[in-house]
Amino acid sequence: MASPPPVPTFKAISATMRVDALISDWRAELPPELSGEEKERRLYERVWQAYLEGDYGFGLWCWHECDRLTNALGGSVREATRVLGPGHYLGFSHRRAIAERVPPELIYRPRKGDMSTPRTEAFVLPHYQVLCVYAVRAETGDRKAKAQLEIALGEIEERRRADPYLTHFETFRQLMERKRSAAPAPPPGAPPSRTER
Repeated sequence: MASPPPVPTFKAISATMRVDALISDWRAELPPELSGEEKERRLYERVWQAYLEGDYGFGLWCWHECDRLTNALGGSVREATRVLGPGHYLGFSHRRAIAERVPPELIYRPRKGDMSTPRTEAFVLPHYQVLCVYAVRAETGDRKAKAQLEIALGEIEERRRADPYLTHFETFRQLMERKRSAAPAPPPGAPPSRTER
């Protein structure tokens, strides 16, 4: 079984509108005689390559696609990996690196009843990915992200039954906590880290 590649060096993070337009073109180029699974694999491989070249906007799409497939296949990461190809499942280290690069001020967050169209530079993310972005930002000491995360977590119980993707956020948060608890303690007398201020 192939292991996933390391997190690529960040070069850019394309907005959702650009990513969706390119993926739509790539999907249209696929031969119609391919099976549905083969079409998904080939499209994912093309987007995966764009992500590995350093565009984290394509990484956001791969992240959601992994979770969409996992949900569709009864929660089986093994089956999702079989469809995507060995070494192509987007793991925690990739997700965290991507979440760190999403500019929170460009996340499109429509209010209830809002019929506006997102700006071209906006990031239109599923709710659980927004929570992951807030969690990563909150850990670095971003007070606004921490407040937004706390508000969203207060609403999470109401949404849990209706949103099957929230389990992916909860897993992300558990992995962040596990990684944080495994980090060595700073030596005595060391200046506090940004998260401790």
